[in-house]
Amino acid sequence: MVEIKTDTALEAMREAGRIVARALAAVRAAAGVGVRLRELDEAARTVLAEAGARSPFLGYRPAFAPSAFPAVICASVNDAVVHGIPGDYRLRDGDLVSIDCGAELDGWTGDAATSFTVGTPRPADLELIAATQRALDAGIAAATVGRRIGDISHAISRAAREAGCGMPSDFGGHGIGRRMHEDPHVANHGRPGRGFPLRHGLTLAIEPMLMAGGRNDYRTDPDGWTLRTIDGSRAAHIEHTVAVTEDGPRILTLL
Repeated sequence: MVEIKTDTALEAMREAGRIVARALAAVRAAAGVGVRLRELDEAARTVLAEAGARSPFLGYRPAFAPSAFPAVICASVNDAVVHGIPGDYRLRDGDLVSIDCGAELDGWTGDAATSFTVGTPRPADLELIAATQRALDAGIAAATVGRRIGDISHAISRAAREAGCGMPSDFGGHGIGRRMHEDPHVANHGRPGRGFPLRHGLTLAIEPMLMAGGRNDYRTDPDGWTLRTIDGSRAAHIEHTVAVTEDGPRILTLL
């Protein structure tokens, strides 16, 4: 069932979204050559704890997962697309890092992701991140009253195709509110004019995941969580929680 949020609920989600934004900023500030991924997780945990927020990631176990997720961030490096588990890996010069984080505050949830490079960036990685941002921007721009979910999906997929990038065929965005994952599903591939109609108060996590190699398939690590590109090419993931409003799309996970 799709829940349409009141304006009061949108303000509450905005507070959760600010915490997510602060956590992502803290992770990015902590990242550097030689830093372990679990240290980035600790930086995000500190932000959530200081805000009195709960992590919707920690302990989360969807049907596909063999075990509950053990951290408050997903940390995906280089050819990892999404759902990377932050462990003892130390960041290296030139790594491309994607961090996904969520926060639940007073019963409402925010979810966002960012991608960045560590140390000396590869030009191709910077372009991949920029292409992912363009895909997200296109999806957000399509999230207007009177359009449909398929318009968001089509805008994202068109931007990815223009960049020559692939995206995981069966992963995408989602509704969000009282829980991290709600209806409707927001595919990153789709046809315009199809799907759930966009109304004031609909809240969506829009999250393109671009793979530089151009393929849409992927493989899963033995941990049952981490998705990687088949060809070893780099990947980037950027996400915002967005509210559809009569005044246009409102991003709820900005600082």
